[in-house]
Amino acid sequence: MSDIKVAVLTPDARQESTVTEGTKAWELFRDDADVIAARVGGELKDLSYPLADGDEVEGVTIGSPDGLDILRHSTAHVLAQAVQQLYPEAKLGIGPPIQDGFYYDFDVPVPFVPEDLAKLETAMRKIIKENQRFERRVTTDEDALVELADEPYKVELIGLKGNAADAAEGAGAEVGAGELTIYDNLNRKGEVAWKDLCRGPHLPTTKRIPAFKLMRSAAAYWRGDEKNKQLQRIYGTAWPSKEELDDHLHRLEEAERRDHRKLGRELDLFSFPDEIGSGLPVFHPKGGVIKREMEDYVRQRHIEEGFSYVGTPHITKDGLFHTSGHLPYYADTMFPPMEFEGANYQLKAMNCPMHNLIFSSRGRSYRELPLRLFEFGSVYRYEKSGVIHGLTRVRGFAQDDSHSYCTPEQAPAEVKHLLGFMLSVLRDFGLDDFYLELSTRDDDKLDKFVGSDADWATATKVLEDVAAETGLELVPDPGGAAFYGPKISVQAKDAIGRTWQMGTVQYDFNQPAGFGLEYTAPDGTKQRPVMIHSAKFGSIERFLGVLVEHYAGAFPPWLAPVQVVGIPVADTFTDYLYDVARQLKARGIRVEVDESDDRFQKKIRNAQLQKVPFMLIAGGEDVEKGAVSFRYRDGRQDNGVPVAEAVERVVAAVAAHEQV
Repeated sequence: MSDIKVAVLTPDARQESTVTEGTKAWELFRDDADVIAARVGGELKDLSYPLADGDEVEGVTIGSPDGLDILRHSTAHVLAQAVQQLYPEAKLGIGPPIQDGFYYDFDVPVPFVPEDLAKLETAMRKIIKENQRFERRVTTDEDALVELADEPYKVELIGLKGNAADAAEGAGAEVGAGELTIYDNLNRKGEVAWKDLCRGPHLPTTKRIPAFKLMRSAAAYWRGDEKNKQLQRIYGTAWPSKEELDDHLHRLEEAERRDHRKLGRELDLFSFPDEIGSGLPVFHPKGGVIKREMEDYVRQRHIEEGFSYVGTPHITKDGLFHTSGHLPYYADTMFPPMEFEGANYQLKAMNCPMHNLIFSSRGRSYRELPLRLFEFGSVYRYEKSGVIHGLTRVRGFAQDDSHSYCTPEQAPAEVKHLLGFMLSVLRDFGLDDFYLELSTRDDDKLDKFVGSDADWATATKVLEDVAAETGLELVPDPGGAAFYGPKISVQAKDAIGRTWQMGTVQYDFNQPAGFGLEYTAPDGTKQRPVMIHSAKFGSIERFLGVLVEHYAGAFPPWLAPVQVVGIPVADTFTDYLYDVARQLKARGIRVEVDESDDRFQKKIRNAQLQKVPFMLIAGGEDVEKGAVSFRYRDGRQDNGVPVAEAVERVVAAVAAHEQV
């Protein structure tokens, strides 16, 4: 065999090597057990890939983002193999890696139950112990249709090969443009133990799966379409070590403890009545307090930042959304139209078209720019039932929505102003760990975007430059832009390290053209403004849901629905605490006195469960001294605090927006 030259790339170096023709990628990394795949010329390959002359090869470690995806997708295959061992009638759907794990969909006669997952884990461990080898095999559409004739969902994916990723979420892991491949699981004798339609790559063998766990099962419509059959989806997770798996499970336990849906019920903040409809929350009095505090805060901040408060209706004739371009580009996420007096009306899905009408309601001069409009706009978007999730994914919500109309020359400064404003809002609510994401158009799908190449280049450059000036990490999001322009989104981490998308800043050159917006320039000519969209919270509902989880329901005093509870040691001290409460209310503090029949210790426990920041306790000695015992929700307590001092402590903590 002849020699060939390859290059091994590492983050720090490039090493040229001469190897024999037929050498496999794994031979370059035989001394590094963490390498489980290779990136050759930028494409992921199995370690069994035969090297070619001129290849540039990088090792993919199991703990890297690509390595984790490969580990999890390989584990999904082991799950599917175990399912068909225990339930031979099961038909295979799709099994892609997802964030922190994987899933696989199955068509089975009877839904899975928790006991089934335990049996499947046992079967998976046996497959892993068998050290089965993942082997890639190229096939044709025709041969695959024959070979997989008993797998109707795989047959359907083969028919969708050119656009499967668009037709079904996760299908890109199985089929795509180009050649079709099947992965065989080979036992120690080299016999095919199981096989699956898949693009790969995979781990070298099943034994390279260090740690996994099946989490839960759920119903899922085939290809995410409610018109299709409902399948059974099993979710799992896999990690490079048992320790990392344990850490992940601990994070999940903490996330469950913080789940805003659970805390919303326990703290009596909000609910989702079936009588109203899925994804349409109602706020109870305590939740209404938090929502009002958020609204009051951000309304005042907008005024301070130079915005004018406006208001627009919940419905409009659908022609408005044709003018804006949202119909048809955004039609799938809008509710069906309502026919009224010979016209079709739409529930408002976004506020910007109506703000454009405010701008165009009279002539505008360059002296008015930037013109900044803001409202709490209620909007309605049709989210599929499978993705609705508490307050963080709803069908009806309010945006703290603003639109800045400015000259092209003013656009960079306005974007900088809006981004700084947004980051300051997050910090005021206790979120201070974030990075930025720059969403641009997908040049391979230009039919989904409007505007010229020059417009997109200008807008993207403005956002990119402003984002870079912040010094924050900037992560690219190709293809994630709105149809009318690129955007920056703030990705914030909460108290346990989870990332949430918060507010956005979007550069729009399309709608001003569609609406014919103009201003009079200094030379008297009519010019077209640039429009900058921004939402600081994103949506009030989503932001509130994130805050509930960030604080685990223990809000800082300024946001807490009840800031102080007065707890008498005995009934005879109740009137005394009501007098203290009156002094607090006079300073704007939300205070209650617990005069229930519960015992004293139970009252303290109740206040702690309701996560009230401060408890003021009064007994005989306190009354004699004109004092209270000042107790914090974490159990700290200062005795004999004069009432006036206690009031000032509470007022100061609320004014400072500090956490206690």
